[in-house]
Amino acid sequence: MSKIETRLKLYMAAVELIAEQGYTATTVDAIAERAGVAKGTVFYNFGSKDALFAALLEHGIQLLTDMLDDARRGEPDEPLRRLDAVVMAQLRFFEEYGAFARVLLAEMWRTTWQEAVARLRRQALGVYTEVLRQAVDAGLLRADLDVETAATALFGMVLTVSIERRALRPDRPLAEVHATLADLIHGRISGGTATA
Repeated sequence: MSKIETRLKLYMAAVELIAEQGYTATTVDAIAERAGVAKGTVFYNFGSKDALFAALLEHGIQLLTDMLDDARRGEPDEPLRRLDAVVMAQLRFFEEYGAFARVLLAEMWRTTWQEAVARLRRQALGVYTEVLRQAVDAGLLRADLDVETAATALFGMVLTVSIERRALRPDRPLAEVHATLADLIHGRISGGTATA
């Protein structure tokens, strides 16, 4: 098995365990066992549980950013369609990586992981910020929209809805969830009359 494959196995094991029982309760022994490797493999690849988790966050944030950016770039030069595509990409990402969504919500906001929070803001939320800024510049959204706060709010809303859907309404079609979110987003940030 290559080093990359080993790291991916360890990421998967760590994110599942941390999502199930929290960071503090997750041990290196449990991660190694879940990944089907020796405990020393964790230390050889990362040095510590903290370093593994930091690398896991970096890996997950990069995957998420790439998915959001690909969605944004895949749409024609229409900012609101790009925004809709980015929202759908985030929903799809958390559909595929549900444990990572729970870890982000529960663990990442601790002061220990501020570098990862800053990376999330720059990269993943940066895609939202750019699309929102383009929509403001095109006159499609309110000129006074605080795009950075709006980007954070949208990301958080989609994250929360993704977790709620996975836990309580897994049979609800993703397209239906997306349509509801798009209606809310378009109505609120464009100054429309949609109600929550």
